[in-house]
Amino acid sequence: MKRNVTLEEISDGRLYGLNDMVKADCNDCKGCSVCCQGMGASIVLDPFDVYRLEKGLSKSFEELLTDCLELQVVDGIVLPNLKMAGTEERCTFLNEQGRCSIHAFRPGICRIFPLGRYYEGESFQYFLQIHECTNKNRSKVKVHKWIDIPDAKKYDAYICDWHNLLMKLEKVLEKKPEAAKEINMLVLVTFYQTPYNTEWDFYEQFYERLPVITTRI
Repeated sequence: MKRNVTLEEISDGRLYGLNDMVKADCNDCKGCSVCCQGMGASIVLDPFDVYRLEKGLSKSFEELLTDCLELQVVDGIVLPNLKMAGTEERCTFLNEQGRCSIHAFRPGICRIFPLGRYYEGESFQYFLQIHECTNKNRSKVKVHKWIDIPDAKKYDAYICDWHNLLMKLEKVLEKKPEAAKEINMLVLVTFYQTPYNTEWDFYEQFYERLPVITTRI
């Protein structure tokens, strides 16, 4: 999801790699769930997020859509996002204590917060969002430790490839808006609706599916 702001407006002015130290550790948040409320449709899910949710909750994509996910148009592409519920617009995965019930397999946007991703060319670096987290007593932690995901380098490479694919699709839609329905159905079926084998490596399955899209654009 694009943001029409400058890096200087929203960050501490630095860019970070996986081995850099960043002041992001909120000391387990201690029950604070401010960042899990009122987020609208901004917690967009990539295919790996959905794979982990399917595996962690033993649910299909269609089952997830019935209660905790919804579909929205993001920069021209229909993608799933976490659903907010109630008058406080709380994430549906928050428990009564204000804790994340899917913390072990939470989505990537939740996982990196309060970090964001700054894309340049076909790669990205992390940046620290200075206005998003209300906890001002954060401590330093290595970026890869904060993200806490197996094989962070492979994960980052996948994120780049997914982002670059979406950018290419966006350009195609700018030239051929009449192709929106076909492209969106292709993306949803290929990367979300077609079940992943949760016993197999996700990345292998993703890259097997990628040519289905790239050969069509």
